[in-house]
Amino acid sequence: MGDMKRLPESELEIMQIVWRSTPPVSRAVVESELKESHQLAPTTILTLLTRLCDKNFLAIEKKGRTNYYTPLVTEREYLASESRNLLDRLYGGSLTTLATALCDSGISKEELKKLHDLLERGEL
Repeated sequence: MGDMKRLPESELEIMQIVWRSTPPVSRAVVESELKESHQLAPTTILTLLTRLCDKNFLAIEKKGRTNYYTPLVTEREYLASESRNLLDRLYGGSLTTLATALCDSGISKEELKKLHDLLERGEL
């Protein structure tokens, strides 16, 4: 997981659709979801799906004339990798520096309490 590639926004958006859907997911599902937010050409969507397969984020399976995609990386795994990268890149790997920045950013007492409770219960 340490060397997981960071996804560009367009590819991440497609992964979020796949993660929200029940796999395997057809391109038609991805296209209809994207119609809500973006007008992307079907060829562009196919290119993005192909890139995600090349990066080992998705597995592709052909059934008849339809391609189906299954995630090989969970959303949780991706977020964990991105969080680690963010921590290393912006905060020098220091949780204390991150916590200070969160407090400076105006994080609410309720949010801090939730974080504290998760840490206490060993869920983080």
